[in-house]
Amino acid sequence: MMTKILRFLFFIFGYVRCFPHLIVWKFGKNKSVIDYDIHVWCKQKKLNTKSINSFMYLLNVLPEFRNLFYFRVGANAVFLNFFCRKCSTLFLSTPEIGPGLYIQHGFATIVAAKKIGKDCFINQQVTIGYTESGKTPTLGDNVRVSAGAKVLGDIQVGNNVKIGANAVVLKDVPANCTVGGIPAYIIKKDGIRVDLKLGK
Repeated sequence: MMTKILRFLFFIFGYVRCFPHLIVWKFGKNKSVIDYDIHVWCKQKKLNTKSINSFMYLLNVLPEFRNLFYFRVGANAVFLNFFCRKCSTLFLSTPEIGPGLYIQHGFATIVAAKKIGKDCFINQQVTIGYTESGKTPTLGDNVRVSAGAKVLGDIQVGNNVKIGANAVVLKDVPANCTVGGIPAYIIKKDGIRVDLKLGK
């Protein structure tokens, strides 16, 4: 009985603290992109994609979703963060992030790309960012970056690419590839094992 009461109180508290988020989502800018984000995250967590309760669950339980939501709503994030704090170990410093980005764990993750396409997936302890040139990567659509990977410099990562755990990617990656290793090389291209070096 006590457990049910505590769950109910947590549910009510969650609704109260995230009610401003609900208003910003429904009436703010980027609604269609946020709707798509919610759909992707709900599918990952096996939640009802049409439910406001699911949106509230994502906000209350998954700080990584909060960071992405705050990125989408721009200046409103300063006010919203007062009610519901974002994940302090996840940094989204990318000017353009396509709809449907899913961040599985935000621990020690830095996303400082030039641009990220649609339906990308990022694991924990990933660094997407600068080399000494001060330039950053561009990721295409449907790119998966596995735990601990580093994607650095002024490079292009094509569509439908999988980057393996702890890989270090410093050169362009063609579309429809799986890459891994230090430095990264192409393990599969169009589903066929190839073992090719990246770049020239």
